[in-house]
This record gives sequence, structure tokens and C-alpha cells, in this order.
Amino acid sequence: MIRRFALLQTFVAVARAGKMKQAANELVLTPGAVSQRIRQLEEVAGRRLFNRVPAGVELNAAGEAMFTALAEPFRAIEAVDRELGGPSSSSVTMSTTPSFAATWLVPRLAMFAQRYPDIEIVVETGTRPVDLRREPIDLAIRHGLGKYPGFEATWLVAPELIVVASPDLLKDRAPLKGPADCLAFPLLHDFNRQDWPLWLEAHGVAAPNCKKGPAFSESHLVVRAAVGGQGLALVRDIYAEDDLRSKKLVKPLTVKWPVQFAYYVVATSETLQKPAVRRFRDWLIEEARHEISSPS
Repeated sequence: MIRRFALLQTFVAVARAGKMKQAANELVLTPGAVSQRIRQLEEVAGRRLFNRVPAGVELNAAGEAMFTALAEPFRAIEAVDRELGGPSSSSVTMSTTPSFAATWLVPRLAMFAQRYPDIEIVVETGTRPVDLRREPIDLAIRHGLGKYPGFEATWLVAPELIVVASPDLLKDRAPLKGPADCLAFPLLHDFNRQDWPLWLEAHGVAAPNCKKGPAFSESHLVVRAAVGGQGLALVRDIYAEDDLRSKKLVKPLTVKWPVQFAYYVVATSETLQKPAVRRFRDWLIEEARHEISSPS
């Protein structure tokens, strides 16, 4: 019985992570042991449960059916396990992107810890959308229009896109007078290469070749490339504020293009019944409001 439960636990961990190595780290096992457990479970089930993909593994139809049956029970077991852990019952697990965590959230967590020393915050980062009903995640910070049916979503911050550059890149160059002048410089792109074309189009600049240049999967990597003088970056202001303050970056243009989307704190109504989750959600909102009301 214990053996069968271990196989199912491993299956749920792999299904959530989509990678054997990540699941192995969570379970404190070797990737080989995780792979062996999945093979054993597939032998017991009499069918394959995963398909291998370049990024790792993904559930096939049989695996999806099994995960649907197991996700909620395992979430309940994990919740009880946290309750039995004493102080950890006041823990809050949240998911967000690496860039948002590094530039906005993590620098502020010390202030939350001072106010609520008994609440433990666990931050998980990644670019995939988490399933708040099926995974042991209490809160998620998502970037979008705030339309998340079945969930409670609260507006947090709506950063703008700004042009930033290293002072060294701009040295001995004519000042930028308008968006079109950006095309005289190397451009640093987001992974989908969409920000610069949309920004230039919004300012009436035709630039069919503006997608050339290096692209990065995370905004903080774009910022680091800009600090290194590799090109102009078009980033959300919250990702560049520290480097602007320290003069490692400057804003060569004063024009801004407000981003339509905002960051929202998202959770299920059931999860928000937990006092620790509700306190952390309310603190995030308070912190964001304080930032907006503070003088720049």
C-alpha cells in the first residue's frame, strides 16, 4: 500500500512539474529514481501516462485522466500535512514569474516578515500558468486583463513600458528626439519579439525590420543586457527602477506607452479563507497602493 502511494505521489509531482529533474528535487530523489517509479506505475496501469517533449514530459490522455482524479485528493493531503507541521500551517505558497519575483516581490518580503513573523512565505517562480485548483499553490500573481473565471482576482500594479539604455551606449551620440530614433541603435527584445514592434506602431513608426537583435525569455535578462550596453531595452518600469536609481541605466526618451495589462493577485475563494493567505494577499495590495501614492 505504501509502495503504491509512493508511485502515485511521484506521478503527481511529475505531472505538476513537467520535468523529471524538478520533481526529483521536490521529492528529494534522484531523477533516475523518479523515472523508475513512473515506469513502474505505467506497468501497473497497463498504459503510458506521459509523452516526452523537448521541454520535459507532458501528460497524455490516460495521464490527464489519472491526474484529474488525483490532483484534488493530493492537494487535500498536502494541506493536512502542512497543518500537522505546526508553525508551517501558517505558510503561504505563491507562484509568479522570475522577473516579477526578483524586481518587485522579493525586495519587499522582509517588510512582510517584520509584520507577520509567524507566516512563512514560499515563492515558486516559472513561466507556465499554474492550476490553483489542482496544485498546492495558494496565490498566483498573473499578468493579464484580470479575467479569471472562478477565481478572485485583485488588481495589483500596472507598470509601463519605458525605453532604457546604458549611459555608455548613448555617449557621443545625438540625443533621441522621438521613437524613430531608437532604430539607430541595437534593440533588445522580449522572447516573442513583440514589444518593440507594438511600441513603435503605437507611435506611428513603420519599422518592418525592428525584430532583429538578441531576445531574452525574462525581462530581468533584458535589463541586464541593457546595463551591459548591448542595446536599447523596452521594459516595464518596475524591472528597471533599481538600475535607474543607481544611474546604471537612463531613460533617453520621455515618452511612455502605458501597458494595457496589469498584474493581479489571483486565488480561489476557498484558499482565501485561510487567515495567513488573506493577510499576505492584503499586504501585497497595500504595498502596491503605497508605492502608487508615494512621490516619485
